[in-house]
Amino acid sequence: MKFRRRAIGYIDSYRIRKEYTPFKEAQEQFNQKVEAWNLEVQQQEREIQGLEQSFNEQAFLYSDVERQQRVREIQQQRQDWQRYSSEIFGPEGEAEKLNQELTKPLLERINNALNRVAAAEGCQLILDTVNGNVAYGSKDLDLTDRVLQELATEEQQ
Repeated sequence: MKFRRRAIGYIDSYRIRKEYTPFKEAQEQFNQKVEAWNLEVQQQEREIQGLEQSFNEQAFLYSDVERQQRVREIQQQRQDWQRYSSEIFGPEGEAEKLNQELTKPLLERINNALNRVAAAEGCQLILDTVNGNVAYGSKDLDLTDRVLQELATEEQQ
């Protein structure tokens, strides 16, 4: 199949990620894990709120020493919850690590396919419409379908 040589082209990386089946599957796996983490964090928060409410309703029953001890226990549980939440969703947390683990090899495949298409098309520059760097591009400069075809061919091998 012979393609017209062009110096410039563009892709829609959002569409590639959306239509490339392995990327969609990785995204679904990531979303399921994040949802499970969210449910766990929310459950822990509800438990802490329940302890705080119970304490506030019954604080008058405790001695000063018992009251201080209960406050410390609740504060410790809140700190543990915040630390856990940060370990999961914070910078360099488990969610970010999982996302990298799932997507890095796929992004490498996409970049390799993009490089092969660029070489076959004679492109010296390929822009991405997702980043907002392309205000207008003629449809014949859109290489998104070619990259998706290249990825599909790679998957069949």
